[in-house]
Amino acid sequence: MNKINTKGFAIIQKWLRKKGQKPFLFQQQAWEKIVAGESGMVNAPTGYGKTYAVFLGALIQFINDHPDNYLCAGNNGLRLLWISPLRALAKDIGRAMEEVILELGMPWRVAIRNGDTPVSERQKQKRKMPEVLIITPESLHLLLAQKGYPEIFKDLKIIAVDEWHELLGNKRGVQVELAIASIVNICLKFDVRSSMLGVLTSNLKLQTSNFKPQTSNLELQTSNFKPSVWGISATIGNLEEAKEVLLSPIGKPGSIISATFNKKIEIESIIPEEIEKYPWAGHLGIKLADKVLPVIYNNKTTLIFINTRGMSERWYQQLLNIAPELAGALALHHGSIEQELRVWVEDALHAGILQAVVCTSSLDLGVDFRPVETVVQVGSPKGVARFLQRAGRSGHQPDAVSKIWFLPTHSLELLEAAALKDAIAISFIESRQPLLLCFDVLLQFMSTLAVSEGFYPDELFAAVKSTFCFRHMNKAEWEQLLQFITAGGIALNQYDDFKKVEVLDGLYKINNRRIAMRHRMHIGTIVSDSMVKVKFMSGGYIGVIEEYFISRLQPGDVFTLAGRNLEFISMKEMTAIVKKSNAKKSIIPSWEGGRMPLSANLGFMLRKKLDEAAGMVSGEWEVGSGKKQVGSGEKQVGSGKKQVAPSPLSKTPIISGERAGGEVTNTSKELEALKPLLHLQQKLSHIPGAGELLIEHIETKDGFHLFVYPFEGRLVHEAMAALLAYRISRITPISFSFAMNDYGFELLSDQPIPIDDSNAYELFSEENLFADIQKSINATEMARRKFRDIAVIGGLIFQGMPGEAVKQRHLQSSASLLFNVFSEYEPDNLLLRQAYNEVMEQQMDEPRLRNMLQRIQQSKLVITYPTQLTPFCFPVKVDSMRETISSEKLEDRVRKMQIQLTIDN
Repeated sequence: MNKINTKGFAIIQKWLRKKGQKPFLFQQQAWEKIVAGESGMVNAPTGYGKTYAVFLGALIQFINDHPDNYLCAGNNGLRLLWISPLRALAKDIGRAMEEVILELGMPWRVAIRNGDTPVSERQKQKRKMPEVLIITPESLHLLLAQKGYPEIFKDLKIIAVDEWHELLGNKRGVQVELAIASIVNICLKFDVRSSMLGVLTSNLKLQTSNFKPQTSNLELQTSNFKPSVWGISATIGNLEEAKEVLLSPIGKPGSIISATFNKKIEIESIIPEEIEKYPWAGHLGIKLADKVLPVIYNNKTTLIFINTRGMSERWYQQLLNIAPELAGALALHHGSIEQELRVWVEDALHAGILQAVVCTSSLDLGVDFRPVETVVQVGSPKGVARFLQRAGRSGHQPDAVSKIWFLPTHSLELLEAAALKDAIAISFIESRQPLLLCFDVLLQFMSTLAVSEGFYPDELFAAVKSTFCFRHMNKAEWEQLLQFITAGGIALNQYDDFKKVEVLDGLYKINNRRIAMRHRMHIGTIVSDSMVKVKFMSGGYIGVIEEYFISRLQPGDVFTLAGRNLEFISMKEMTAIVKKSNAKKSIIPSWEGGRMPLSANLGFMLRKKLDEAAGMVSGEWEVGSGKKQVGSGEKQVGSGKKQVAPSPLSKTPIISGERAGGEVTNTSKELEALKPLLHLQQKLSHIPGAGELLIEHIETKDGFHLFVYPFEGRLVHEAMAALLAYRISRITPISFSFAMNDYGFELLSDQPIPIDDSNAYELFSEENLFADIQKSINATEMARRKFRDIAVIGGLIFQGMPGEAVKQRHLQSSASLLFNVFSEYEPDNLLLRQAYNEVMEQQMDEPRLRNMLQRIQQSKLVITYPTQLTPFCFPVKVDSMRETISSEKLEDRVRKMQIQLTIDN
């Protein structure tokens, strides 16, 4: 600790001793780097003090700079800028920081700035900046859109980005990159100005001759004046790359400070009393609500994580229905609930008033200083990192055990629970891939700077190029962006609305007040459906809901929001007027974006788990050899002979090979519970091993079904279904409908589907992949939809004034018009190119699709011809029925199908 000034470190150490604590080694290492003005990334399990590793470092640095008057030195300007991805997280962090400052007796102030911050508080901050400002990426950009914003950052020493793994890989993360680059540039200007003044004053004392400072000396003197940048991250697979992305604007590699201890996590699966042999997604979880009650009663505080807002509403109602005594001790929390109620829930949780909270990802990161004892995860989180993050909300202290219960929403999710356990045991955590060349975010940022102080293009180009996202941007692309904001580009130069920025003496600036106001109102990168306020007739505000949902309601319809049944009365501008309802049945809103795809890491572990399951139930093993015996077309259950129905398309019934693995030991309780389902799957078809791809041909009264099981997630399966349909159609004229889930996909046709051992590998080839994807899907239409979001972020489309938001169909219409104009008159437009790239890389997940096809080429393809639907294909089949059948009728239909299939067995 030789670099830490004794004064600052001694004071913090004394404060910790009074609390009966001592710093961890990784915290001391972080403090040493911070005091030395260095940058880096702090990585430690949840609950081990990552926040204090950076925050206390800032205090030590200040005490070292003011050893004699740190207790009375006030009005120090902004010293620590703390960027937080969630509002709920900001409040807890602010409370913890204020507690430390108060106990130390320092005159520092902590303030929060986000969408919930009142205007009066923002004005107060503008007049007198606090020493610590906790802010969201969107609010930070709004700060950069203010006149005189450079003065805010003149005293800044540290930029901290909390939960960096949650921002990396999305456009909010790109916002952070650009903001850091801009602030670093601002601070460098102040330091250069101070250095020049200091050097000039010094020279004036020595001589009166003209003074011209040497650039090299100036650079030397200002090389260490940039604010240090620190990322704080818990669960991420590519930590080194995450650090590189964050620190790119400062031009220094920085350090990774990692804790050397492992967080203890206990994962307990809730096993249904009866395993459905024919499972289907979504319906089982709510039926197991009574299994959650003992968890709630046996713990002081429980968080119940639900993947979607709509299901969280249902769970809240169901728990109160079966346990009315929880009224007042159970709360609901998600992003569409009115702010005042959300804040009350957060405060009550912090104070220990609430016994349980049903929540979505709105509390994923927002409980760092709350006494949560245990967590329940309802349904698969679809990713190892997300599951770890939620598990870490409990036992949020060093050496405390984090306890999480996994409650499946259908039987096969128990396989995911077992896979999660294995993944966590070997720390197989997902990586977050950084985004590149997000021109829509950059266009918005350029307008943000033009709204406030304006910018000089060469200077801004250098700052933008310093970011990871735009480091490969060339001068021609930059010139196209400049032309776009000043003249509307090639295609729109006849329209004054797109000539936003004026150039005067080389300074690019927005002088039109109307354009400036519009821009400030729509800073941000989160684009979703238009939100409608929901209010009681008496005037009370309840929350918000998406426009598309409200537009489908008729007066008198009852829906649920914030745990209340509400009767829809009418729409008034962008507000839905409602009244309380005592109706027992209600419509549960379904917010967009609720279905998360299976991550690549969890998919990999799931395939390994299936390999284990196959070994457990199969009698066809030569233990230790890994060889699978393939029967001659007859199945004698338990004998090791496997019947494969004769193929109408090929004389060869199956493509067989070796299965990975050998004798299976230590079978998990999840697999033990699934034995009835797994035995039935093996009896009717096959359980694919880690090195196999299962393909099922099934004929029903609906037609000819082809089911394929790559276990690669919904997005990849959607792309693969379209690709396979296109490639098969080149063999013979045939039309398909298709459905998919995270485990596999279905092609359905009215004629036999020509895929067998003679062409299967060719159909799953990566050859001509990009061209075939373009032909197999309506890539233009998908890009057109994607372009809407890009156009909104880039400022091409105005979303409307508050209370007068433009409807989604009008936004799409405007975006489509622009898309057509660019396609015809400016085909090399950067935003047009970005739309197609995002379709391929994000919506179609082309890189993962390519990796899957490469894996399949190295795998053994197993083709079976079951005489009826199998346990694996049943949930895919049910998903294909959702679009045409209401939820009530769907449940009845599925129940009849399950009964019939059970009889057929």
